[in-house]
Amino acid sequence: MNNRYTKRTFLLEIVAIALAIVFMIPFYFVLVNSVKPFAAILIDAAAWPEEFMFSNYARVWEIIQFPRAFMNSFIITTISNIGLVLISSMAAWKMIRTPGKFSKILFILFVSAMVIPFQTVMIPLMKVGGTLGLTNSIPGLILMYFGFGVPLSLFLYHGFVKTVPVEIEESAMMDGCSSFGVFWRIVFPLLKPITVTVVILNTLWIWNDYLLPLLVLQDAELRTIPLAASSFFAQYTKQWDMGLAALVLGITPVIIFFLFLQKHIIKGIASGSIK
Repeated sequence: MNNRYTKRTFLLEIVAIALAIVFMIPFYFVLVNSVKPFAAILIDAAAWPEEFMFSNYARVWEIIQFPRAFMNSFIITTISNIGLVLISSMAAWKMIRTPGKFSKILFILFVSAMVIPFQTVMIPLMKVGGTLGLTNSIPGLILMYFGFGVPLSLFLYHGFVKTVPVEIEESAMMDGCSSFGVFWRIVFPLLKPITVTVVILNTLWIWNDYLLPLLVLQDAELRTIPLAASSFFAQYTKQWDMGLAALVLGITPVIIFFLFLQKHIIKGIASGSIK
């Protein structure tokens, strides 16, 4: 039995390594071709570079004004995360602690919104956004991220809040703590695992999002990193050397962020979504 288990584990590890290599192939192409001359990419995109053109990164830094694009992406991602955490955590806690038909229906409506494709609401969203003056502005884009991000965030918080003992809150209330104080002093610190998960998932989504910023932001000064990188891929001209270098610059911060916090994803989802 032990020998059979060892062989099965070994085969699973081989399959996992093979799948990891397959999924890493796109990263190889992006990294390798980002330091090649344009002509070398056209000749053989899979070949190892004969010379490393790190000047591609310097040119991209100046052409797309990377610091400004980075700051736009950073502001949008940070403020959107703060808002999503605050709105979703408080709403989930209130729904759990005030059970009833209204809370149940409201939760079902939020969860149902997760299955609606963005493309089906894209045109109405732009019409409403234009009427309310939300287009071509970073605050307007952040407000839209609130709307699209709350359903999943609330779903995760909703499951996790159920694991928080209500007796702790009742004891705090008996000691004279207000509802506001109970949430911020007692409940919210206990939500740290799922909060980290929500922040990671929303950061990966918002930082890499292309379609919504493309629809909302028109001015070049407001462009996020994905929008700035897309300027190298026009209809008739594709600057692969510049474009791939821009992609590497854009994904590096979020990869570093993910690697530092990825251990919390499984823990938070397992604790929140299945309980």
